[in-house]
Order: sequence, then structure tokens, then C-alpha cells
Amino acid sequence: MTTPYSHRPGTHDHAGPPPGCPAHGLVADAFGGDHLAPSGLRRLYGPEAENDPMGLYEKLRAEHGSVAPVLLHGDVPAWLVLGHSENLHMTRTPSQFSRDSRRWSAVNNGSVPPDHPLAPIFTWQPICVFADGADHERLRGAVTDSIGRIDHRGVRRFINRYSNRLVNEFCQDGKADLVSRFAEHLPMMVMIQILGMPEEYSEQLVQAARDMIKGTETAVESNEYVMGALNRLVVRRRAAPREDFASWLVEHPAGLTDAEVAQHLRLVLIAAYETTANLIANVLRMVLTDPRFRAQLSGGHMTLPEAVEQTLWDEPPFTTIFGRWAVGDTELGGQRIKAGDALVVGIAAANVDPVVRPDVNASMQGNRAHLAFSGGPHECPGQDIGRAIADTGIDALLLRLPDIQLAVPEEDLRWSASLMSRHLQELPVTFAARPPQDVAGPPSATPQHAPRTEWQVESPRPVPAQAAPGPAVVPPPVPMAPAGAQPPTAPPAGQIPQQRRPAAPARAWQAVVRWWRGY
Repeated sequence: MTTPYSHRPGTHDHAGPPPGCPAHGLVADAFGGDHLAPSGLRRLYGPEAENDPMGLYEKLRAEHGSVAPVLLHGDVPAWLVLGHSENLHMTRTPSQFSRDSRRWSAVNNGSVPPDHPLAPIFTWQPICVFADGADHERLRGAVTDSIGRIDHRGVRRFINRYSNRLVNEFCQDGKADLVSRFAEHLPMMVMIQILGMPEEYSEQLVQAARDMIKGTETAVESNEYVMGALNRLVVRRRAAPREDFASWLVEHPAGLTDAEVAQHLRLVLIAAYETTANLIANVLRMVLTDPRFRAQLSGGHMTLPEAVEQTLWDEPPFTTIFGRWAVGDTELGGQRIKAGDALVVGIAAANVDPVVRPDVNASMQGNRAHLAFSGGPHECPGQDIGRAIADTGIDALLLRLPDIQLAVPEEDLRWSASLMSRHLQELPVTFAARPPQDVAGPPSATPQHAPRTEWQVESPRPVPAQAAPGPAVVPPPVPMAPAGAQPPTAPPAGQIPQQRRPAAPARAWQAVVRWWRGY
């Protein structure tokens, strides 16, 4: 088996790493600081990659610069692109870096078997994500045209309805895990409605969708389960088309075959589901733990769509995207890339590239230059649907549960990571128990007959170590209103809190909100 370091200009020899290679010869830290393969390369799988992927990226950046040699599952060699500009160049230049996995030399020489754990990700299929040029334009055109037919107002109705339904399942408990009971289910509920297969919704489908991109031993089986549901949908829509995404693909003038339709449904479902489930969990975590988010949201200086965008910089739903394959010998980031080499789009690493973001704590509000949805001709076409599911669903949740608080210290939160994503395992919260509401109506923080107060997210304040029984802590005084000012009144049910848009006329703003949310 070769490694990227075995390359010599104009040759295809299989020698080991060259003398002076910065990764070669490093030894594992006895305390777990470095976990290197015998070749001296770092693995994008295993304990280090799963426990601290961002730390791993920074080690690779320090050792190799903007493009680093790494090992995938089974110690298969590849290149991880860490630099922001290098990622943009790679994703925008398909003539040099193709999406056609049949170019991968490791597949062609048998180094990567068909049952490899990452097979569901890289195995060539007749879909736009593995195509370039005219084939890509034909297949991608069918997808983008069909996405363009989606009624966004109608989608927001479903988002609100399903958000309300999910909250109803735990609102009386006074506590919940927002990952397993909200973030993991809302995107799937919305996406299967868009695709036209609500009857297929099940816990098994949710878990299979998340498992199939992890590179686990059951990933191939999970992929087969998802494809079974989608193949059944294609058969039904060939026989009886409806107003849904599956029917639009079936009927598109591009003339997609049943296999092409099913594979594109899989692509849209899995990409949208995994991305949005992670995005919802990440935004909620930041809202509950980050003082910047909490203060700006509560004070009206940041809207939820802006909070979503900041999260796409800080915690992108996909940490990497595999893969690109070199069309010919080339150079990227100072590294010699050989024809047939595999490359990985380093989304999370590029988002914190010091060249474009020297201060990672600086607000990126209003800046959409992140790579959360990749770039170039293969940039995610459904990213606005994912944004809508996230910001509409989270807003609905916070309106229903305005006093929500994190139930554990932030440092106790646990993460799971795979090659392509990193997500929270749990996000436990507490809140005052509330009765269920009508799932057909818009969400609100109180029953419909009672006025609603403004939602303001708070997390438990840390208790000083010297705290002991004694005088009660007196909260800071509430600022006095100017002389002659009228006392504030609570906004009516269903209205966006005044703190977010204090100057907007109430009646006009309510009309805008109803239109935006789709009811």
C-alpha cells in the first residue's frame, strides 16, 4: 500500500516517506498526545480523531501546512485539505480534482475493498455528486429544478407543526434531551414530507440515516435499509405521481432512470438530515452555553438566522467531505498530488484557517464565506431548506419553552465523531412543565388563551467556590424607565418578542411573522 508521501515527480514508485518528512518518525505520546500509524501519518479515524478532531486538524496544520497527508479507515492514504483558499480552489476546479470516485487508485489497485466501511460514501453511483461536466449538469439540473419547486411557506408550516408535535411529547416532563427528542427527529420528519414518504418515518430510518455515513461495521446494512424505503417510493411515484420531490425527479425532462432517482433521493435525504440534525443541536448548545449568543439573542442584537450562520462558522454540521480525486499530477498547498490520489474537503479546519480568521472568537455575523456547505459546482443545493428547518424549529422550541436551561455543566457534554461529522450525543435541559398544545397551530410559550411573555434563554450561572449559607444574593436592580414613559406591555401570543425588533409596529410585524412561518 502506498502513502501520499511515496510520490516522486514523474514516477509511480512505492517507496516509503522521504527523509526529513515532518510526520515520519514521530512516536506516540505515552500520555495519549499523538496517535500515529507505523508510517508516521495521522489517522482521521480512531480515538484522537473522534475525541478532538479540531485539535487533530491544528496538529496537521502545524506539521504540514494547508494540505496534510492522512490515513482513512484501514490506513488508506489520502490528503486532508486544511486551508480555506486551497479548499476553494479544489472544489471550484473539477478539471483538476474530480468527484468521480472511479479515478481513485486505491480502489483500482484493490487496496480499498468493496465492503470498506466508507463504501456508502465513495462507491460510484449514477448521481450528480460523482459526476463532472455535462453529466453533472444534467443530473444536478434535475435536483436544483426540483428543489426550486418546493413551497417554502408550506415547508415552514410543516416545521412548525412537527416542532410543536415533538415538544408536546416532553413538555410536561420539565426535562428532555434535545438531541434524541428534537434535533434528530425534526429534520427527518420534514425531509420525508418533502420527498413524499411520510408513511416510511420510523426510529429505525432515523438511526440508519445517521449510521450509514459513520464508517461503522453496520454502515452498509443501514444504507440498504434506507435505499429499500427510497426504491419503494420511486415505484409508487412512477405509477402515481404527486406534488412532491420524488415525483418531480421522476417526471423531470432530464429523464432520470429509477436508479438515478432513488440515488438522488438518498443524496438529498441523508445530506439534509445529517447536516440539519447537527446544526440544530449545535445552535441550541451555543444558545444555552455561549454568553455571546445568549446576550445578543436576548438583547435583540442577533436573530436566530444570524445565530445559525455563526454556528456554521464555529461548528459546521459536516467537519469534512470525502472526497475529490486528482485527475492528473498536480500541486496543492505545496504538496505533490499524484493522479488518482484521494482528497478530503476540510470544512471545519478551513473555517478556522488563521489566514482568513485570525481571531476565532471574533463574530462572523453577516459573513457567509464559510465552507459549511462546501463550494464550487458541488455546493449543497438545498442549504436554504436546512437553514429554514434549523431557525424555524429552534424558534418554535424556544417560544414553547422560554425558560429552558442546560441541565448539566457544559464540560459534561459528550460528542461522537466520524470522518465527516461531529455531533452531540445528548443535550439535557430543564424547564417548567407545560401542557401540550394543538399541533396544527403556531407554537407559543403559553396556552392560546393566555398572554405570552418574551422568551429569553438563560443557563445556570456558576456558583462561586466560596459560596456558603448566608445572606441571599440580591439581584441587580432593574433600570428605571425615563420619566413619563409608559410601562411596557406583554406582546400578544404568536408575536416575535419585542426585544428582538423593538421598533417594529406590532400589527405589521405579526403579519410578517405569519407570512414567514407559513400560517
